[in-house]
Amino acid sequence: MTDTLVEFDIAAARQEILDYCLRSMQYGLNFNTQGNISIRVPGQDGRFLITPTDLEYDRMTADDIVLVDWDGAVIDGPHEPSSEVTVHLATYKRRPDVNAIVHTEPVFANVWGVVGEPILGTLVNMVIYTKGDVPIMPFTLSNNWGFGDAMCDVMGDLNAVVWANHGLLTVGDNLRDAFKTSVAVESAAKVQAYARALTDKPIVLDYASLGITSSL
Repeated sequence: MTDTLVEFDIAAARQEILDYCLRSMQYGLNFNTQGNISIRVPGQDGRFLITPTDLEYDRMTADDIVLVDWDGAVIDGPHEPSSEVTVHLATYKRRPDVNAIVHTEPVFANVWGVVGEPILGTLVNMVIYTKGDVPIMPFTLSNNWGFGDAMCDVMGDLNAVVWANHGLLTVGDNLRDAFKTSVAVESAAKVQAYARALTDKPIVLDYASLGITSSL
């Protein structure tokens, strides 16, 4: 057993996921049982913690967070994992740099998903977190591996992608970063919606030209 395995506190990780689930509701990013959050368990290949399916966040406890393997099979936990567990697993397979995933359904990000236009780099923090404009994944049902693979094609090496007619997915090296990215994308989406009322040529920032890799 490695030091990483000894030091990893699975109970604390479950609580952290629950805390961010509740925060997503407080920030207006999720409602009812929508959205899901997961992390890659460090030091354990093919072990992931993810929110359960069809359970309201304000009824959820840390013990409800599910431990799954690469197939999405439950290793530990009283519930089935999120119905979109395969999307998370596909992302972890394609993106070894990703250790946390946050899927939310915020209003303004969804506005651009319905319009079918990317969320542009109108705010500097969003551009730093996402590494560029946030693309739109065309609508299709999201509870399967095929959706996850296609979504990863659209997202590429960015840290966010909007699911048309459905929601937003953000990724990060850790859960805090993934969640901060969700908040930043929704803020930029809102600014872009208001800016569109004034101009069809907003000022857009380019990630590569910023020369900044951490938040301001």
